[in-house]
Amino acid sequence: MEHGQGAQRNGQWSPPVPPAAPDAGAGRPPDTATAGRTAEAAEFTDITDIAEQLRSLTRAQQRLHSLLDAVLAISRELELPVVLHRIVTTAMELVDARYGALGVLDESGERLEQFIPVGLSEEEEAALAGVELPRGHGLLGHLIHNPEPLRVEHIGAHPNSSGFPPGHPPMRTLLGVAISVRGEIYGDLYLTDRRDGLPFDAQDENIVVALAGAAGVAIENARLFEQVRSGAESFQRLLLPRLPDLHPFSGSAVYRPATAPGQLGGDWYDVILLPDRSCAAVIGDVVGHDLMAAASMAQTRNMLRALLYDRRTPPSLVLSQLDRTLHAITESPVTTACLARIEPEGDGWCLHWSTAGHLPPLVITPDRKAIYLHADPGVPLGVDTRQPRPDHTHPLPGGTTVVFFTDGLVEHPRRPLDVCMDELAEIAVAHAGEPPDKLCRILADNHTSDGHDDLAVLVLRTPDAPA
Repeated sequence: MEHGQGAQRNGQWSPPVPPAAPDAGAGRPPDTATAGRTAEAAEFTDITDIAEQLRSLTRAQQRLHSLLDAVLAISRELELPVVLHRIVTTAMELVDARYGALGVLDESGERLEQFIPVGLSEEEEAALAGVELPRGHGLLGHLIHNPEPLRVEHIGAHPNSSGFPPGHPPMRTLLGVAISVRGEIYGDLYLTDRRDGLPFDAQDENIVVALAGAAGVAIENARLFEQVRSGAESFQRLLLPRLPDLHPFSGSAVYRPATAPGQLGGDWYDVILLPDRSCAAVIGDVVGHDLMAAASMAQTRNMLRALLYDRRTPPSLVLSQLDRTLHAITESPVTTACLARIEPEGDGWCLHWSTAGHLPPLVITPDRKAIYLHADPGVPLGVDTRQPRPDHTHPLPGGTTVVFFTDGLVEHPRRPLDVCMDELAEIAVAHAGEPPDKLCRILADNHTSDGHDDLAVLVLRTPDAPA
């Protein structure tokens, strides 16, 4: 039976069956707009994923660059306290931590002998005044005995947590990493509380572990630097004399090595009492900062003693004789020097001196007036033995202070020399009443130079009157 025709069933008439409605999609092409929107959504999702991946890659690159910059910044430092502090601040910057600290282990490796906290406000530091620094208990002790990276989301809930002392700021999250030097645990780096409030994640851990590796190298370099500097200073001091009893004069000398690693300075000094009751003093500077300069300094000083002690010879002639002798028997480098004799004269004293390209002495009178004895400096030793050397004299009342010094005390590459020397004179006048040994230390501690060269200071003070 076709659609639209009736049918007779059991003697009854049935209405015709209406034709079925045609399929909406049958017989015509698919809806291209809907398909397009689906494809666009999928494409947008892909682009979003790619953009997020690119952002993640950019963040990773930025972190890597920050880590490299941090490693370079740490490796530039050579002073151990500065290195340790820089490690903490750098780690805090890399993971955006609010607080950080570095605990240095003692020789036993069981306790902390040094704890360097960073990030505390003035109010927080004041609240902790008088509280003993951590020694390695609780979570800190856990990291000491288990030197694996440690991430804690809730410090208070950790089974090894021992709480905080009164006044300590609240801290919730922790990232702890051990720092090794030559395969031995040197200490532990602690970071707490990311500023965004989230716990530290695996990326934070990885970057701090990488920093800790570089930190170990930087710490070892700083320790080696300290050893080299200490050895150089000890060697230098062995070459310099210990001043004898200068009675009736009083005097003192200070030597400070250069700050650059491995540099042996050529600065030197000497003071001796002569048989004629005069006091002879010399200060000088051998050009160079190596073993040869130090050896030449010792040789020059010893030779000068032999030329000076048993004869009353003007300082200029002694320097000329020294120059000729050094030229004849050694390959001594260029050396500057100031040689002086303080001799009795009437009721007072007279300074008789000659220089070989050296800075002038500074005189502080009993009434605290400063005078630089500027005069013809002559040529340094080792330049031209034929050049004449002038002598100079200056009266010294009893109680006068004479300061001899090397250029390492006053030379600064970015400041005029006369300005630095004026500042030195002001410091000397302000402390002229101090004993020579204390005055020496004050001048050395408050030098007006950049500190990159070694320095020597020699202070002599005349008695009230010749005996």
